Amino acid sequence: MTSCDITIAEYFLDRLASLGVDHMFGVPGDYNLAFLDKVMEHPRIRWVGNANELGAAYAADGYARVRGIGALLTTFGVGELSAINGVAGSYAEYVPVVHLVIGPSTAAERTGALVHHTAGDGDFERFARAQRSVSAAMATVTRADAAEQIDRVLLAVLREKRPVYLRMASDVALAPMAAPTRPLPSEGRSFPVDAASLERFAAAAGRALAGARSVAVLADFLVDRFGAREELAELLDTGGLPFATLCMGKTVADESRATSLGVYSGAFGDARTRRTVEDADVLIRAGVRLADTTSGGFSHRIDPGRGIDLQPESAFVDGIEYPGVPLAVALSALTGVVAGKPLVDAFSGSSADGSSADGSTADGSTVGRASTDEWSPHPDEPLTQSYLWPRLARTVREGQTVVAEQGTSYFGLCTQRFPTGSRFIGQPLWGSIGYSLPALLGAQLASPGRRCLLVIGDGSAQMTAQELGTIGRYGLTPVIVLVNNGGYTVERAIHGPEAAYNDIARWDWQRLPAALGVRDALCLSAATPAELDRALAAADDATDRLVLLEVHTGTHDVPDLLRDVAAGMSSRNGES
Repeated sequence: MTSCDITIAEYFLDRLASLGVDHMFGVPGDYNLAFLDKVMEHPRIRWVGNANELGAAYAADGYARVRGIGALLTTFGVGELSAINGVAGSYAEYVPVVHLVIGPSTAAERTGALVHHTAGDGDFERFARAQRSVSAAMATVTRADAAEQIDRVLLAVLREKRPVYLRMASDVALAPMAAPTRPLPSEGRSFPVDAASLERFAAAAGRALAGARSVAVLADFLVDRFGAREELAELLDTGGLPFATLCMGKTVADESRATSLGVYSGAFGDARTRRTVEDADVLIRAGVRLADTTSGGFSHRIDPGRGIDLQPESAFVDGIEYPGVPLAVALSALTGVVAGKPLVDAFSGSSADGSSADGSTADGSTVGRASTDEWSPHPDEPLTQSYLWPRLARTVREGQTVVAEQGTSYFGLCTQRFPTGSRFIGQPLWGSIGYSLPALLGAQLASPGRRCLLVIGDGSAQMTAQELGTIGRYGLTPVIVLVNNGGYTVERAIHGPEAAYNDIARWDWQRLPAALGVRDALCLSAATPAELDRALAAADDATDRLVLLEVHTGTHDVPDLLRDVAAGMSSRNGES
């Protein structure tokens, strides 16, 4: 890079591109149109125009979950407030999204002009204040400090793995500045390591593991967000440790490993998985956050003061904190502790339920795995979810990204085994319905060449269905399985199974893609197991077309895990 003048907009875009961003999501508005000209001219970043700002925020989130960082552009006031729900979900679930807002000119702000998209009171910081609670870092960029503020905020999104917010006046974005002469610094991109604290942690962990008869690992989504997948895999390989994940962390470790216990869901998951996790002498918790929707409605029996707990900035051994020991570093330290010590020698090789280190039990079965004797319904009887979820799971390919909407789709798929290299995306903590369809758009653009699969319910899809048109507009060809069960089935499971407020309008889904501008979409329907099998085969063959497969299940048909979690939610909501 040279020292010639560029615009602040170009500086910002170049910095984004250097971090791996090649798509920016958003909606045009008069304040950001000149900035958008710079996006359109940029050699490495492609503009993706969404149907609305909420969809753009969801898409940037899905993109970031696959690519490691996403970017969102909105206009001042009306645009950024439309997006804030999606940004809040990214904040809750540690998704690094850069949110840029372009606003009125500097002169308009200085004079307090009564311009559109404001509250008419001259307060131009009002909406930035609304963003503060869902942003890891913020900046109002000026001509005088553009480079400093942009770099500071971008370093924060890399380090904190949460959304950041920048606001520029429209004329500031076009102002000239010196081009950067060096890359974004490596210092500050991740949490610092305290060498002395790391040494103390390794010693304490070694003592805890040396005295353990049984050891297990429970991993969660923060392993993915903080880039520790490889370190987790190395620990599991070195130690031969039995492991489970929470549903939010599904696929952070290879589920085809012999030592995989599947998904841990507190009292509502597989009994052997629960015993192995909860009764381990030492449970290593890697990036675990126990939410109601992921812990079986807080039915877990895990003592936070016992075992080894690894969090983004610190590690803990039996409740004692070792600050300055980030997640990936702590996992590597544990690998060093167990290196050269096979579990069968070091830790007796026996879990609390009698399973060995490879996950097998005395009767030869495997901990946490479903029976190989699969139930086969009559091919022409009504389709049920007990058939749907394992059947869909068998279509997942190695390396494929699967996006599942919160509700029956998420809880139905999260307990199914996925192949090596696959990725599972959902939003069980924030749980904003409609998230997954725009998130599919982002995930598909982030992983070109790998066909994504979305599974979503009809109620959720009505929230953001217009982004089907965006998916078609950019020539994407994912497979979308729409579960049509006549309304908000997840809400029916919690309360009001026959209540009118859980009903929705009946849409003609087969005609919707064409109405939204999707050319040559393959629209299929299935109401029986045989029809589902034929439709999935057709979808697999139609690799050059978007596929919408509408599957019909009963209004009150839900996965067992969802039924149990819903009962817990109902109880916590004060219902008897």
